[in-house]
Amino acid sequence: MAILSEFMKNDHRSCDAGFANMENAVADENWTNARKQFEKFASDLLHHFDMEEEVMFPAFEARSENAHCNPTPMMIMEHEQMRNLIKQMRNDIESKDKNHFFGLSETLMMAMQQHNMKEEQMMYPMIDDAMDNESKMLLDSMKDFPRKD
Repeated sequence: MAILSEFMKNDHRSCDAGFANMENAVADENWTNARKQFEKFASDLLHHFDMEEEVMFPAFEARSENAHCNPTPMMIMEHEQMRNLIKQMRNDIESKDKNHFFGLSETLMMAMQQHNMKEEQMMYPMIDDAMDNESKMLLDSMKDFPRKD
């Protein structure tokens, strides 16, 4: 049963839509809206990372029979790289540096696409398999996971 995969894939799509809204606002140089769209996107993406790092990955690691080939450290490292890009992009929004912002946003978009593909094709199916009967409970924990912002 792919209950966790579906939930997380849908969350990826929601973040992708927020990313597009943010880029459109910056392209229009509507800096008030750009700041609003950026903060919404950043909040959604960081919450997604937090759900994975604080709920999903620890549950998976506790149940995983293949500790020697655990992909979660790589996923967390990629999250950290994307967090750093978000911090830099926030500075560009504040300084209204459209050109630098789009250089960073292109890098972030490529990182997100590659990362999401790894999660959707490898990580999430592994977690669905490992969690099996506990998937619904884990999903409920992720849905209830509070935002940090």
